[in-house]
Amino acid sequence: MFRDLVRIRVQAGDGGRGCIAFRREKYVPLGGPSGGDGGDGGTVYVVCGRSYAQLGHLRERQLFKAKNGSQGLGSNKHGKRGSDCEVFVAPGTVVRDLETGEELGDLWRHEERLVVAAGGLGGRGNVRFKSSTNRAPRRADPGRPGERRELELELKLIADVGLVGRPNAGKTTLLGCLTGSKGKVAAYPFTTLEPNLGILRLPGYRRSVLADVPGLIEGAHRGEGLGLNFLRHIERTGALAVLVDTMPPEGDVVQHYETLCSELHHYNEALLERPRMVVATKTDLSPPPEVIEALRAAAEGDGAAFCAVSSVSGEGLDEFIDWVGEQTPADRDEES
Repeated sequence: MFRDLVRIRVQAGDGGRGCIAFRREKYVPLGGPSGGDGGDGGTVYVVCGRSYAQLGHLRERQLFKAKNGSQGLGSNKHGKRGSDCEVFVAPGTVVRDLETGEELGDLWRHEERLVVAAGGLGGRGNVRFKSSTNRAPRRADPGRPGERRELELELKLIADVGLVGRPNAGKTTLLGCLTGSKGKVAAYPFTTLEPNLGILRLPGYRRSVLADVPGLIEGAHRGEGLGLNFLRHIERTGALAVLVDTMPPEGDVVQHYETLCSELHHYNEALLERPRMVVATKTDLSPPPEVIEALRAAAEGDGAAFCAVSSVSGEGLDEFIDWVGEQTPADRDEES
């Protein structure tokens, strides 16, 4: 099951206690204090890993704990530092403190690291308290406790172009046709229950990431259907392709397009400011020409690009690929 929202607890290691010890050697009278400091506790990091596509691997483990620091030893020996703990997440993960709601970081670069719980400092040994007036201190500090937090991890997929549309608009079919993605396709609504990603290879050894988001219905921004669960994944897309079925079982195609735009507007007004193309799908079913023209006029009225495609016959796919190429940065860093 696709997991894009999980809650975990993290606990950094406590610092080790300082040591109270005195140097006792033959021929060294009044050797003095020799207690070493305790080791620092381990730190908990959230690390962005390119090999992860979701957060499902965190579902079974709720507590991530770093090791405590070791106690200081005699002969001025410092205690061993506690080992760190790393929590790997998929690129595009937002980390929040569940108690305060503070956003701690947004991870999307490979191997990017975020400290979410700092380890406690080790306590000072008695050698630290030696002075001209206190030559034999019998005092050592306890280690400081490590930080403890409850975190919310929210994954927002990163893609160049997001495919948005009503159920059965042909999003998964188009994605599979262009990228070879193996999403489920069937003749009933909501066959896509989780986002799908695909890599479209462009001329000049370039690549574009496409995201197929589960179908949106009216009221999706209020949580109806599956929309609210996956609308967050559209926020990271650089451009939007709004797919409209030209042969819907009911309703008007222009009204369907306006409903989709309304849902995007209510969820996040900035989404409609991004480059947008209206894609009329299923043209192989020979829809009436006036339907295509009405949809084209609606797109031009919104300042959006337009094309009519068929994933079965291949009609219009070259025009769509050219538009996707225009929305894909030419100098994208390979690590990103």
